[in-house]
Amino acid sequence: MKKLIASSLLLLLILLVISNPLYSQEEKSYKVVSIGFYNLENLFDTINDVENLISEEFTPDGKKKWTSARYHEKLGNMAFVISKIATEVTPDGIAILGVSEIENRGVLEDLVQDPQIKDRNYKIVHYDSPDKRGVDVGLLYQPKYFEVTATNSHTFNMEDTSFRTRDQLVVTGQLDGEEIHVIVNHWPSRSGGEKKSRPKRNAAADLTRHIVDSLFVLNKNAKIFVMGDFNDDPVNPSVKDHLRTKGKEKDLEEGDLFNPYFKLYRDGIGSLAYRDTWNLFDMMIISQSLLGEDRSNYKFYKAKVLNKNYLKQKEGAYAGYPFRTFSGGVYTAGYSDHFPVYLYLIKEGN
Repeated sequence: MKKLIASSLLLLLILLVISNPLYSQEEKSYKVVSIGFYNLENLFDTINDVENLISEEFTPDGKKKWTSARYHEKLGNMAFVISKIATEVTPDGIAILGVSEIENRGVLEDLVQDPQIKDRNYKIVHYDSPDKRGVDVGLLYQPKYFEVTATNSHTFNMEDTSFRTRDQLVVTGQLDGEEIHVIVNHWPSRSGGEKKSRPKRNAAADLTRHIVDSLFVLNKNAKIFVMGDFNDDPVNPSVKDHLRTKGKEKDLEEGDLFNPYFKLYRDGIGSLAYRDTWNLFDMMIISQSLLGEDRSNYKFYKAKVLNKNYLKQKEGAYAGYPFRTFSGGVYTAGYSDHFPVYLYLIKEGN
């Protein structure tokens, strides 16, 4: 335990040093920026959208008794968590944040106006998806760090089925003058069992891989961030084989993506819990152009899971699990059934 605490303190010290533009070593100073993802667990407004299967539940008269007070409490909880991500290193917090399980653009507009994060001036990228549950993915970003130049939404279709799920959002832009591409995912769930539902996630991974390959055709050195709730762990076929990811830099072949969450998974760290087992469904996966020791442009430094105690259930059968909004159908005023994930990028400069 002492070694773990000492190691954590050392890492924090290193990150604080490299994030300080006044610090220099061999006449070099460093910038640090953070990019992340957060499943907001059913961020619905109180208005019934008849096209969505579960929207009726999230109304004052619905099953969830989803009142304006509860909705605004949920917004405040989500904004509080977002306000804390990466602030141990970067005073402005998370610069780019992919999100999932949001009902529409309106809930994101309400979220970014919360006083806890309003001064960051987050902007929104969002498209409506054909998901049968009525949830979408989206992207929040601080224009201070990121300028959007192009967006697109890729619909996921499985041949010979009527299955509908979330679109995959692609956002291209300039991160402090460097072009990056962000792909936000929320792959099909494990409803019906992991094995039975596996082909859906494999197909979703194939679509993501197609998007990645299309970006590589335009630029073989493209800086790509594939983020999301994949509903699979780093070792599952969808992530490992279909998306073509590896957890060790030395094993990477041309075109492979690097998954820094592979090591965290092996170390027993998860982003959600189910039946006393931790899973790491939430990940940030990157292209090889973000690796290496050349710090003249942004490079990957560290991957993290925000799993602070305030995000955990304090007591009962689910003590230690993510503290969610509802538990067993009972409103608990928690945060989400997922922890946020994020990573740090660093580069030389003032």
